[in-house]
Amino acid sequence: MVDYQYKGPVLFVDDELHIRLSAKQTLELAGFDVVCLETAEDALKQIQQGWPGIVISDIKMPNMDGLAFMEAAHKIDRNLPIILITGHGDVTMAVQAMRDGAYDFIEKPFPSELLSDVAGRAMEKLSLLRENRALREKLKSQSGVSSNFLGKSHPMEYLRNLIANISDTDTDVLVVGETGTGKEMVARCLHDNSSRCNGHFVAVNCGAMPDSIFESELFGFEPGAFPGTTNRRIGKIEYSSGGTLFLDEIEALPMSMQVKLLRVLQERSIERLGSNTVIPLNLRIVAASKANLLDEVEKGNFREDLYYRLSVVVIETPPLRDWREDIPVLFQHFVEEAAQRMSRDANEIKQGQLQALMQHNWPGNVRELKNAAERYVLSGGQNPLTMRLSSTSSDEQNLPEKVEAFEKGLIMQALEKSNGCIKDAMEILGIPRKTLSDKLKKYEIDRADFT
Repeated sequence: MVDYQYKGPVLFVDDELHIRLSAKQTLELAGFDVVCLETAEDALKQIQQGWPGIVISDIKMPNMDGLAFMEAAHKIDRNLPIILITGHGDVTMAVQAMRDGAYDFIEKPFPSELLSDVAGRAMEKLSLLRENRALREKLKSQSGVSSNFLGKSHPMEYLRNLIANISDTDTDVLVVGETGTGKEMVARCLHDNSSRCNGHFVAVNCGAMPDSIFESELFGFEPGAFPGTTNRRIGKIEYSSGGTLFLDEIEALPMSMQVKLLRVLQERSIERLGSNTVIPLNLRIVAASKANLLDEVEKGNFREDLYYRLSVVVIETPPLRDWREDIPVLFQHFVEEAAQRMSRDANEIKQGQLQALMQHNWPGNVRELKNAAERYVLSGGQNPLTMRLSSTSSDEQNLPEKVEAFEKGLIMQALEKSNGCIKDAMEILGIPRKTLSDKLKKYEIDRADFT
């Protein structure tokens, strides 16, 4: 029999005394705290939102039966795991009850091991739900940079600190990193945590805009500037004055526009097309590139003077493979987020699946991880996700490096679950205090970060 970690209270509801006594003995021997009740009405009095236990109830009972009880209990807490006990003739009814929200059902007569095992699995589901609730509350309580960039790894800590230090300045910033590493999130975070937060955040994807409309889109124009134009248009640059202009994929900016953008950076003013009026600007520019701009300068594709104007501060968003230890917490967050959005269950991730996540190379970085979490939720947590990830595991790490990354991730996940309590983390990981202490030193993990 599997020894499940979380063992909260159990309400066992049955109108027959001998069944209550037998079940109580079985569950208490398995380590559960059991309260036996004769009626569903008495059980409802014990349940409240967020109650930290599960319910096992017979279906056939006088007055309120098990199905009506389940419906009433789920109105109090829709996530409460309820296991139904049914006679042989009621299996069809029990299957329908599972579709209506029951966790599982047990058919009479049942062996004691089955009762303990089903109760244990229900407790594990409840444990995950409680962790997800705690994570949601933690995210709600966080503000600023911490709410946007999750993780305890050194790359994430460094990124958060750098953003926090420069957010409330007017310094232009260049954000560099691979696709999917959150460059636009960095730009938005810089804007949201600055004194410019009440101004506009204007995002321009330089790689998606046709060359023919670049100038008019960025600078705007006056009536009559082009044949057939009768209205004035405020360009993206002017519209962002007082706020932040984000130029994504800046490496794709045509050379002719690079000259004009350089002048904007130098003069902090523009002229609309068809006008001689100089319009002063109060803006901050954040540019982003997935290419090495200095290499583009060497190739003659990017102006050197523009590069140095943009790169007053350079922020590098690290690829996910460089902070694998945060993958468990990040993936769980994305799973919970997707499950809530899609009204699906946030299935518990198994160790084999977690190992596949940790070993995958993540060429699409955080964006790919988020997509994987959505597929995981849509598939009900089944094996196709794990198989897909395993088939593209990283070749860039040797076996010891993969093992260390996986082990570090498990330790950080255990500390996250236990809120930094060493004793609880030891129990979750199944290792002695000395071993855990040695590994905390080895991986430079500070338990205080998790309290």
